[in-house]
Amino acid sequence: MKIVVLDGYTLNPGDLSWDKLEAFGGLTVYDRTSLTDEDEIISRIGDAEIVFTNKTPIRATTLKACPNIKFIGVLATGYDVVDVGVAKEMNIPVTNIPTYGTASVGQFAIGLLLEICHHIGHHSEAVHEGRWETNPDWCFWDYPLIELDGKTMGIIGFGRIGQRTGTIAKALGMNVIAHDAVQSEYGKKIATYVGLDELLKTSDVIALHCPLLPSTKGIINKDTISKMKDGVIIINNSRGPLVIEEDLAEALNSGKVYAAGLDVVSSEPIKGDNPLLKAKNCFITPHISWAPKESRGRLMNIAIDNLAKFLEGSPINVVNK
Repeated sequence: MKIVVLDGYTLNPGDLSWDKLEAFGGLTVYDRTSLTDEDEIISRIGDAEIVFTNKTPIRATTLKACPNIKFIGVLATGYDVVDVGVAKEMNIPVTNIPTYGTASVGQFAIGLLLEICHHIGHHSEAVHEGRWETNPDWCFWDYPLIELDGKTMGIIGFGRIGQRTGTIAKALGMNVIAHDAVQSEYGKKIATYVGLDELLKTSDVIALHCPLLPSTKGIINKDTISKMKDGVIIINNSRGPLVIEEDLAEALNSGKVYAAGLDVVSSEPIKGDNPLLKAKNCFITPHISWAPKESRGRLMNIAIDNLAKFLEGSPINVVNK
């Protein structure tokens, strides 16, 4: 059995092992494959029966040009890089990795918030540059420092990751409210469910943890921002298109939104003309919430288990049943 990984570098830049996957058959791992050169994609898949991809697209023409494919494993939660409808027509199951990053993404959301509250990186650099040594006072700070205890965090999308973020926020003394189409008993132990307008109106911090759906695309926009408190903080390490970036940049520059912490943007890698790059108090990281070694290790193990269960005849995490 031939196995191909089209773009393995982000999952495993060298600190994990492909050995368990290699045990299933002949394995070829490419660090990167062109996202636009379909001839290269088809050539690299060749006559492989098992294909793993993270961001390399597998479209209908690729599927039809590679008739040996029996299984496609997406090395991520989102699976829009694969034409799942055509794969289903060709009886090719497509699997994803649904739950590997709950802890790391929730932790990172709070990390973005704490950086906004304390500017730790900036003040550490200032100390290393000698500013504390030469300061006439015994301490200094260049930005307002914010205490979160007693403030309200509103979380839009209260599934596993939203609940993890809410649990950490609650441990910091925050009041947690949430908006989600589906309410769970476990969620009620962490937060009070409210309507979207109430969340927008009463939250000091708004965190996005919802999937990208027609109903959530652009949910942060000029209209919803106008309903928020002056000086609100917005955190998004979920999906970039949840935010209308021009509207958020305008709100940051006007001061309506005090700061934003973002690990995702609408087009990735970020484009040089993205208005958020020049917006005030906008903290942007390169989509790394998911990337701690522990999280990537879970991703690898789930991907291997997906393949094992398929070969046993009882596939799991199939997104195109």
